Amino acid sequence: MNCTDSRSRLHAYLDQELDLPGVLAIDEHLASCEACKTIFVQHFALQSGIRKHAVYYTAPDTLKERIRGMIGRSVTATPANGVKPRWQQPRFQRFQLGAAVAATALLSWIAAIQYNTAPEAELLAEQVIASHARSMLTTRLADVSTSDEHTVKPWLSSKLDFSPPVTDLTRAGFPLVGGRLDYLDNRPVAALVYGHSQHVINLFVWPDRGSGRSLPMQSMSKHGYNVLHWINGGMAFWAISDLNATEMKTFAEAYAGAK
Repeated sequence: MNCTDSRSRLHAYLDQELDLPGVLAIDEHLASCEACKTIFVQHFALQSGIRKHAVYYTAPDTLKERIRGMIGRSVTATPANGVKPRWQQPRFQRFQLGAAVAATALLSWIAAIQYNTAPEAELLAEQVIASHARSMLTTRLADVSTSDEHTVKPWLSSKLDFSPPVTDLTRAGFPLVGGRLDYLDNRPVAALVYGHSQHVINLFVWPDRGSGRSLPMQSMSKHGYNVLHWINGGMAFWAISDLNATEMKTFAEAYAGAK
């Protein structure tokens, strides 16, 4: 895939509208093209900003009733001379009807936007799931492959503007496989890779944007994956795998307790 093809499909890529071969093709191109990667980051930031900060409005029910009442009165009213004014003539009524349909469509579109605008945690969960799935489908599971936490941590710290907590959990049954760089929440993040009974766990770590806040573990299941999210010590943690919920909780507690 060349730069022209990649850039023409970036919007569909961001909106998760491409099929798997298309996603993998763009992933491969972005990994080798800094110019396209820069454009992707800009588009991704714009999309996330719109989703987070856009203001949406819904017309109140009182306005809907007023419009219906005005239309009803205009249709039934008959002037004293028996000659209908221009706004009651068939051509104008067709225009009225078209305007009403357009207004209804606009209100429905606004409502759909509101309905589909997910909370920030839901949007992040979708990003986490997409990143996990891509890492499983490509050969890029880890940039540095080793169970030595003293190798993984310095490597990640040299590439990021923070130092992620890295620990090998072999004794707990979750050996460290390695680490890689990823991109979530509009920034580069650390992805720690762990294994358990032929399963892979991705643990994404980055500084939390809140000021010293703490969040207990939150769990969710989406698209066949179990996801755990928590905030502690100024860091946001997102763990994801196809492991069952009990094993995922065991992993997260082992990691949190070992830091």
